[in-house]
Amino acid sequence: MAEKTNCECCINYVYNDELGYYECLMDLDEDEMNRFLNYSFDNCPYFRFGDDYMIVRKQN
Repeated sequence: MAEKTNCECCINYVYNDELGYYECLMDLDEDEMNRFLNYSFDNCPYFRFGDDYMIVRKQN
């Protein structure tokens, strides 16, 4: 079974102030974009957990 990923937890999923919506920063190909837009993007190869604590630890 493919691992479920949640784009809302991904560090690559950011809010675009100019456009007024969230978007994926990765350069998705046509098939990947179709899965992303249909909310069926399981086992995303670009998923990185957006852990703010990990970022702070690297800064220290």
